[in-house]
Amino acid sequence: MAITGLLLLSALPVLGGVLRLGEVGAVPESRPPLASSVAIVAHIVATSVYCILGAFQFSPALRIRRGWHRTAGRALIPAGFLSGLSAVWLAVFFGGPSDERALAMIRLVFAVAMTLFLVLGALAITRRDFTGHGAWMTRAFAIAVTGGTQALVVVVWAIPFGEVDVVGETWLVATGFVINSVVAELLTRRRSDRLTRGVPGHGALR
Repeated sequence: MAITGLLLLSALPVLGGVLRLGEVGAVPESRPPLASSVAIVAHIVATSVYCILGAFQFSPALRIRRGWHRTAGRALIPAGFLSGLSAVWLAVFFGGPSDERALAMIRLVFAVAMTLFLVLGALAITRRDFTGHGAWMTRAFAIAVTGGTQALVVVVWAIPFGEVDVVGETWLVATGFVINSVVAELLTRRRSDRLTRGVPGHGALR
């Protein structure tokens, strides 16, 4: 059930990314600079791989197959870094309207956080700290799939209140990031408490 939910949550940003790929360069007059185009494509492709493949890392059945978990992880960590760093680049070299700068800065904060969590997760696994590794990777993944949560938050808000302006979008995007981060923290704490009590578990999202 958790895997289905994560895949559905991932489907929204992946679909949005595919549509965005079609827009990049479609209209020559609005084509972004080459460096930004490369960063956009890299971010969309890396995020799609990270979200879809990463969802299966939380499957109890697959987690007990250490070969799968380790092999997938070797692909996920580079994809996650590429996703986070490209998002940082796009936010730092933001070239959009000035009223969207606050939105870009919010994305920058969480892109930096995701990249940091991936670094801490990678360091934890080198120390064979499996609990710490799972916690940091869960936090990073929660940020990566926030696009799905943000889309749902915007829809829920727009139904009673109508179209969302730039300021409203900024707050709703921030809300999506916060929701996912809080959920990830609650799940990692629950898993930590379960391990402390000696109760076996098979995944951070079980």
